[in-house]
Amino acid sequence: MPEQNKKYRIIISGGGTGGHIFPAVAIANQFKVVYPNAEILFVGANGRMEMTRVPEAGYKIVGLNIAGLQRKLTLQNLSFPFKVLSSISAAKKIIEDFKPDAVVGVGGYASAPVLFAATSKKIPALIQEQNSHAGITNKLLAKRVRKICVAYEGMEKYFPADKIVLTGNPVRSDIIGCNTKRFIALSHFNLQPNKKTILVIGGSLGARTLNESTAQSLNQLVAEGYQLIWQTGKTYHQTAQEKSAELSEKGVRVFDFIKTMDLAYAASDLVISRAGALSISELCLAGKPAILVPSPNVAEDHQTKNAMALVQKSAAVLVKDSEANTKLYPEAFALLKNEAKLQELSTNVLSMSKPGATAEIVNELIKLL
Repeated sequence: MPEQNKKYRIIISGGGTGGHIFPAVAIANQFKVVYPNAEILFVGANGRMEMTRVPEAGYKIVGLNIAGLQRKLTLQNLSFPFKVLSSISAAKKIIEDFKPDAVVGVGGYASAPVLFAATSKKIPALIQEQNSHAGITNKLLAKRVRKICVAYEGMEKYFPADKIVLTGNPVRSDIIGCNTKRFIALSHFNLQPNKKTILVIGGSLGARTLNESTAQSLNQLVAEGYQLIWQTGKTYHQTAQEKSAELSEKGVRVFDFIKTMDLAYAASDLVISRAGALSISELCLAGKPAILVPSPNVAEDHQTKNAMALVQKSAAVLVKDSEANTKLYPEAFALLKNEAKLQELSTNVLSMSKPGATAEIVNELIKLL
């Protein structure tokens, strides 16, 4: 292995949602553990959440003017080819200026032009695919990169088998062992230890179905004697605050975004979540019983496939998005009254965790170097 004091230069590209950003930051943090003198540059898409979240994590980021294709004919789609060409040109300039030793792509709009530009110059590249269904960006890049780190088995249908390494998804290290922080977490959220707590997370951008289902069940939730930590996303935050205004003293806590997710998991007895790859990886590490409500607005219904990987092993419960308004909270209240089922879900989901995922991905990157 190369010397630890070597000053490697690494570009990590991608973003758009927390599901891409947090794994990217986890990889960067782990690489800095191995090579403290490394210089890491992120490349994201202007106007997307990585442009604020990455600097908050302590890393420099530059943005490309790139956006995704819309599913229907729009003016934005007509400008798409020009944005791609200008983004590739901008990415080439970034690579010429920064001179990276290797490039990592985590999916999302910015990943494609950066990895295309890097591999054109024979710079070693690795991609990390979080989902059980490969994204279009990563499928296009698969032939150009040297290694593909995946979280699910059976990814040979999307990628060359000889490039695949099954590592699991990188997650924030503070989630490992988060349950030891339960009393700190309850104090942090000002919640009572003798009441059970539901954590609702609709992903980093929020989820309308989860928010609306939660809003209409608030009074019953409080009447049943439960507490709530509710991450709404920015769009629904004000509405949620208005609907829960008089319930704060009953243990209802509303946030647009939760930075201390380790404490949110630690305080919870049941998690209601979308089935994005990052959320599932975090649930596995935290060992939390969960009801998963897969988003219907994703490519190839991949969140349902993500969720079924857990459901088939009695490690989570699934409620369809279309049935959430009527079934989600009755299911949640029934689960919270069933200690044996909660324990079964917790034990089984914890057994599916891959706590060494980030280190394995960094080891693959080191091999390329």
